[in-house]
Amino acid sequence: MAVTQTKPIELYYWPTPNGWKISIMLEELGVPYDLKMINIGKGDQFQPDFLKIAPNNRMPAIIDPEGPDGEPISVFESGAILQYLGRKFGKFYPSAERARVETEEWLMWQMGGFGPMLGQNHHFRIYAPEKLPYAMDRYLNEAHRLYGVLDRRLEGRDYVAAGEYTIADMSIIGWATLWERQGMDIEEFQNVKAWIARLEAREAVAKGLALGREEREKLAIAENKDAQGVLFGQRAR
Repeated sequence: MAVTQTKPIELYYWPTPNGWKISIMLEELGVPYDLKMINIGKGDQFQPDFLKIAPNNRMPAIIDPEGPDGEPISVFESGAILQYLGRKFGKFYPSAERARVETEEWLMWQMGGFGPMLGQNHHFRIYAPEKLPYAMDRYLNEAHRLYGVLDRRLEGRDYVAAGEYTIADMSIIGWATLWERQGMDIEEFQNVKAWIARLEAREAVAKGLALGREEREKLAIAENKDAQGVLFGQRAR
């Protein structure tokens, strides 16, 4: 049974690989949503109102005014949001158990490895004030290994899981588009290269990746020491 969204979902967002997962999903679903920009370089993620829905100080998060039993629900953590939206609308998240398990395997692979390890690679290559060869090599090598895992998975496949386009693909694509920034040579990973092109050809993916691009470029975290001060080295509050 098709689900109709009458009230916009509130998307708390900044244009990063984690934010792109949800902008892509909402564009793919074609449901109404209101964009709430969370400027992570200015510390919006630490505001008390935001912490009520995202206690980990991280975007993205959503508020669905038409949640379970018709009551509002907030969801934080990008993987949990993808699963929630996939279950609610019955799209991009298979219901058959084997296909669902496979989708969840690759979603968790991204959440636990491909995202965090590539994020550390970014940090030590681009943001760290002191260039530490051990750290740079450690995360560069791990990023390379993970690209290899993804490339092998995509051998003979159009999508990473369940024989179809799913939330697993949406979770990975934003990180993979930044391969050059991660010090990767995409020519080494021809299956990944073809998969990126395949997804970027989807209108919803292109729109999701473009959402807030001007704000991202304006913040320019790599050159913005104030923003880096907000983002890095945070301790418990």
